Amino acid sequence: MTATRSGATDESPLLGDLMPWSTPPLRFGREWILAPDRPSLTARWDRLVRAEGAEREALFGPTRARTPHSAVAALPGRATGTGRFARESGRCPEPVRVLHGPFDEQWLIPDHRLIDAARPELWRVADAHQVFAVEQGFVPQAAGPALLVGAVLPDGRSPAGRPGRIRPLYRRPGGVEPNLAPGLTALLAARYGHEVTPEELLAWAVAVAVGTPAGCAVPLTADPAVWASGVELGRRLVGIQLRGARGGERPRLPGGRRPYVRAAVPARPEAIDYDPGDEMLRLGSGRISPVPAGAWEFTVGGVRTLELWFERRTARPEPGTLAAIRPSEWPREWTSELLELITVLALLAELRPLQARLRGDGPEIGTAELRAAGVLPVPAAARRPASVLDHHEEGPEGQFALI
Repeated sequence: MTATRSGATDESPLLGDLMPWSTPPLRFGREWILAPDRPSLTARWDRLVRAEGAEREALFGPTRARTPHSAVAALPGRATGTGRFARESGRCPEPVRVLHGPFDEQWLIPDHRLIDAARPELWRVADAHQVFAVEQGFVPQAAGPALLVGAVLPDGRSPAGRPGRIRPLYRRPGGVEPNLAPGLTALLAARYGHEVTPEELLAWAVAVAVGTPAGCAVPLTADPAVWASGVELGRRLVGIQLRGARGGERPRLPGGRRPYVRAAVPARPEAIDYDPGDEMLRLGSGRISPVPAGAWEFTVGGVRTLELWFERRTARPEPGTLAAIRPSEWPREWTSELLELITVLALLAELRPLQARLRGDGPEIGTAELRAAGVLPVPAAARRPASVLDHHEEGPEGQFALI
């Protein structure tokens, strides 16, 4: 086997063979249905439903996939209208939290009539048991993690504009039927001498995943001790990214190094920058410290995460559009979210050296062994979403269909 610079080899399996069911990223089609704050979404909805005729059409932002006259089924698990939006006059559906690209939790109007490609199969399995693995688009020579996870529904967007994949850990609601290649955990259990759970496999993948042009590669160690240390590291990485969800604790920096607001963020901060000497993050006249350098320098797909997070909240949308309806001043909630994001990125940055040392440590279970054991090739059915045969979903214009 030939080792690469990143620790994967030409025999390392792809994540797509270990977690075979996946979807492409969501495609919203119109930016105004997503916002960092919830009140903006309800205000945009109210403005839209007050409009009529050509004005409503223009504000809606029609695409080939969606217009105000499209007939669309409801999103699974969401009690939203299914009549054509041109006739809509009701209240805004309750916005839901989604993961907008890496680490950026925002709010979305969960109305299928407004989303070009919502991936309903993901909404069917999004519950309190689910964890979503998000494979990042490959960018040559770019630093940053190849695989991230989240507890809320991700849109799968890549900051570098390269498409990735969304891979739920479970194929059915309630944490039922792991999204793993048939026979994989049995093979690993035989090699390691103990049961291997879906959560352990995901933790290992998060710890060692490597981006390649063919997809995210996941070297599988043949050493039980290395597996145990990798799973432990992966659990720490997953716990940090889940931010207290699924029974975990909110992330905190050790040793009292919690970042604080030293000077309030102004109403309209124009720029963000960093002073490494004072470990100070500056947002206009606002000051936050201590901010470890690892948090400021953290990138995904070659894009600095903190800068992108800030730009999404301060960019100036086109006047007269629904996206232009936004907070007139920097909300206090954004500052709280920024403090937590700094903590998350700093903790992940501290663990990067441990991840680098783990990759390529010892003998590997390669694709040849996986084929010999019958794990590969993966059955075609494992790459498709599971059937859900126990409930009705509302189709267009209120018609019901058994799914």
